[in-house]
Amino acid sequence: MNTIKKCKAYKIKDSRGDETLEVEMSSNGHTVWASVPAGKSTGSREAVALPVDEAVWNVNRVISPELIGKKADVFEVDDLLVSLDGTENKSNLGANAILGVSLATLKLEAKIANQPLWKHIQSLGHPVSKSVGFPRLFVNVLNGGAHAKFRLPFQEYMFVLGNGMNVAGPINQLQTLFEQLKKKLEAEGKEIKMGDEGGFSFESDDIEEPFNILSELHDKLAIDVAGGEFFENGEYNVCGQKYSLEKLSNLYELLVKKYPLISIEDPFADNDFEAFAFVTKKMRDYGVISQKEDVLVVGDDLTTTNPQMIAKAVDGKLINAVLIKPNQIGTISETLKAIKMTHEAGLKTIISHRSGETMDSFIADLAMGVGAFGLKAGTMFQSERKEKYDRLLEIEQEVNSEK
Repeated sequence: MNTIKKCKAYKIKDSRGDETLEVEMSSNGHTVWASVPAGKSTGSREAVALPVDEAVWNVNRVISPELIGKKADVFEVDDLLVSLDGTENKSNLGANAILGVSLATLKLEAKIANQPLWKHIQSLGHPVSKSVGFPRLFVNVLNGGAHAKFRLPFQEYMFVLGNGMNVAGPINQLQTLFEQLKKKLEAEGKEIKMGDEGGFSFESDDIEEPFNILSELHDKLAIDVAGGEFFENGEYNVCGQKYSLEKLSNLYELLVKKYPLISIEDPFADNDFEAFAFVTKKMRDYGVISQKEDVLVVGDDLTTTNPQMIAKAVDGKLINAVLIKPNQIGTISETLKAIKMTHEAGLKTIISHRSGETMDSFIADLAMGVGAFGLKAGTMFQSERKEKYDRLLEIEQEVNSEK
């Protein structure tokens, strides 16, 4: 009853209007669909996504014949997929093809077990604690960098909402804050455009201007610097000024002291390990001085949801939090392994969407299922991202019904 009867891939469009793939998988009486997002700003160590036509062909002609009749067990299927691919970076079959099948298998497994997806993940994954908590919302409300043609110095400016107790309250607050932000930008005469992740974007080469605007509206902010985007010849070029490791670290320290900035993602290029260690120690010292939790230094392009890179980051004390994007590594089992390693090392996890998103709400279930500290899902004004928030509200109802 729990064997795979069908596995077929199709082409669909993502939130940017680009092609990606969706996988349909079924067993006796159960059918699920899983779709794969794509990033624009990607780390050098990410698993390789192939052209969509090629990935679809690989699912339908190479992977599917091997899966039909196999048990719907995500760990066994992932082992098979990795073996079929035979490369370290999934470049043979494509990380997009592999993840679509891996995720569909997980969903089918949950259907067969008659469990909500987050509950099933909880039985496979490794929650932070036995108590159920909800992820904080890291919401990208101002887009810059590669997500908005570099109209703002850094790639993402976020509101951080919630305290782990619920999601309905933070989601309602987000809607209010976004409307207030729009009115504020209009009142200041900004020419507003939309970035890839549904946030506002305006032209500015003033590093502090976005922080001045956002800090007047909310008391917890986060940024994704995407430091590798402006690293060249051993230096960082921000708004036309050159920054050394120490000078850029001092800039981050200034921003943390002056504004309610609680999280800095990818402050440096993904191979600048010395810089990551330096700023993480600086933020740790600042946290002690201010008698509050350490400011999060989050690895994304640095770690790429890769257990080997996470181990390196832990050993070198390079970061204190890890961003998790399943399509960076290509399978659900490797994603869960990366999360387990992160939690066991005492680091926080933030589950993240990509700039090219789909209507698949999986990351909401993943964040809840593994007890993640946070979830990055963008604004609610693109249907592909609203889907994640709608799923969080459903999950809250499912949790409350168990009490």
